Amino acid sequence: MKLKRSPSKVSLSKKTPTKTARHARISPAAGQHTLREIYSQPAMWEETSAHLAREGTITRLTSHFTAREPWLFVGCGSSYYLSQLVCAIWMRDFSIPCMAVPASELLFAPEETLRRSGATQVVFVSRSGETTEVMRAAKLLRQRSDVRTLGVTCNTASPFDHLCTHVFTLPWADEKSTVMTRSFTSILLSFQRLGAQLQGDTAFASSLDALPRLAQPWLDTNAGSIRKFATQRRFADYVFLGQGAHYWLAQEAALKITEMSASYAQAYHTLEFRHGPRSIAGSATLITFFVSDAAAEEEALLVSELKSLGAANLVIVNRSTPQLASASDLLVALNVDAPEFARFPMAAIPAHLLGTAVGLRKGLDPDSPKNLTRAVVLAAPAKSTEASAAAKKKVNA
Repeated sequence: MKLKRSPSKVSLSKKTPTKTARHARISPAAGQHTLREIYSQPAMWEETSAHLAREGTITRLTSHFTAREPWLFVGCGSSYYLSQLVCAIWMRDFSIPCMAVPASELLFAPEETLRRSGATQVVFVSRSGETTEVMRAAKLLRQRSDVRTLGVTCNTASPFDHLCTHVFTLPWADEKSTVMTRSFTSILLSFQRLGAQLQGDTAFASSLDALPRLAQPWLDTNAGSIRKFATQRRFADYVFLGQGAHYWLAQEAALKITEMSASYAQAYHTLEFRHGPRSIAGSATLITFFVSDAAAEEEALLVSELKSLGAANLVIVNRSTPQLASASDLLVALNVDAPEFARFPMAAIPAHLLGTAVGLRKGLDPDSPKNLTRAVVLAAPAKSTEASAAAKKKVNA
């Protein structure tokens, strides 16, 4: 059954520009692709699950890859934080050994990276399927007979087809806008399903089946308040805090607001914020908490502590408590009866809405952020350096 979305909730109709938009001299269409893509995420997860089932993708991958051997995930930008998030989920919930690195780490230190990871299974993640560093890293391992590789992309014409031993493509999840939103959560969902099947965790897989149905009304209810909150106050600093695997949600959220709104953002392990970064807490700082189940009590104390210092708090948590509610300027509760890590696609969405709203308030177009392109494609080097040649020789040894 297809999920339906109320147009009134999405508020994407072409209206007369507001006074703020006219003052900022941006098109009333600014951010429209990004907003549609953000709001489409629950339906996109349902479509992703349908494709995976219909095409037998998870079964095919589990016949070539295993939970018993180490994995290495490779990506850049959002794809790197996605890779770290997948590794955290796989190691915690499924006991699958894995490690994630930026593509440049594998590219310039291949022998060391492979030795540290012990990986015989390497995943290259690139939404565009064109990111130069990722493509070069995949090419570096192409001749390794002892390493199985998987390219993950939204581009059906990606070089992954001849660079990797296996390819998984999600063209339906691609965006028109520059920044990853629905592709991020759809790829995350896919690897959650793969991890669950590799370890035979049917309960986790069932919780993912219910996610789109639960997420759509939640998104319709909360999206307006998040966007409104982002426009009511101006902040000089944006901080995102997460403990455990939530740290990688915080890193990705910081990247989102940086990309979409050209704002200064930082991410820390939640309780580490007391150890130095606490000095920036104040009325010009918005601190977003991704509250974990394991550390919720201690994290709530920090929310109250930073509130007393004058900072604004945005709290993303599964279940609200009186303490969190009283110390939060905005609290977004997921209210989902599912394993913690199954909720992560939902937990990622508030940062998408926050970044879009702040960007629009600043007169920017989140669809096309300044200085950014959908893929970082570099010119080919004039000639191979001795260092590159040596690296290739080592990795092929």
